[in-house]
Amino acid sequence: MYKIGLKLWSINTDCYYDEAIRLYKDGVFDYVELYVVPNSTDTIGKWKKLNIPFIIHCPHFAHGFNMAKVEKKESNLKIYKQVKMFADELSAKYIIFHGGIDGNVEETAKQLASFNEPRALIENKPMVALPNKMGGEFCRGYNPDEIRQIKEVAKCGFCLDFGHAICSANSQGKDIYEYCREFLQFKPNMFHLTDNKDITSPYDTHLHLGTGTLDIDKIKEMLPNDAIVTLETDKLSKENLDDFIGDSKCMRS
Repeated sequence: MYKIGLKLWSINTDCYYDEAIRLYKDGVFDYVELYVVPNSTDTIGKWKKLNIPFIIHCPHFAHGFNMAKVEKKESNLKIYKQVKMFADELSAKYIIFHGGIDGNVEETAKQLASFNEPRALIENKPMVALPNKMGGEFCRGYNPDEIRQIKEVAKCGFCLDFGHAICSANSQGKDIYEYCREFLQFKPNMFHLTDNKDITSPYDTHLHLGTGTLDIDKIKEMLPNDAIVTLETDKLSKENLDDFIGDSKCMRS
């Protein structure tokens, strides 16, 4: 049976904390994937009290972390040290990294290797960054060749994000489901999944499962029975996580 993950941010100690406890007790999810917002290490103690398994997601470019550019090396290291604090204190199984924006994949691989982080997973990305949001143009780790290069240099694992793979396939004019299968050669340690409003788009929209145009059954066919899958769907309420219950049921049906 799949292990289902709930995606939260480290600063979500006010609005979703109690809801996470409720849903975990009800068996809706199996772990929290916690995105670390820089300079939020003061929340570690509260997250630790949950006594729930964790996977950690390193900040991405929108929060200043960009391994693709050598000029960001020093600030990247400072952010990574905060991420490591979360991972160590919460006994996280994995730490997920984005490859960065623009720059070059060789620098991404080199910087990730320099962390010497045995829990590191590189996540595949869309080919093009979200306009007016990510501040760059091209994402690193958008195709199998770049993922292979990063993995070989950094000796890391891999997180297959289906939504990102589909966006990248659309940018390159490739069949979306066949392109997703290309990434299976890396034997993903875990997966990310959302639905999408338009599966022909180069951008993802993080819709709830079954509310978009993605063939969820085709995705399930690619998953091993014991797959670790974080559902990165949007949260429609700041008061509860009821919408996530439907996502979990969709995966387990």
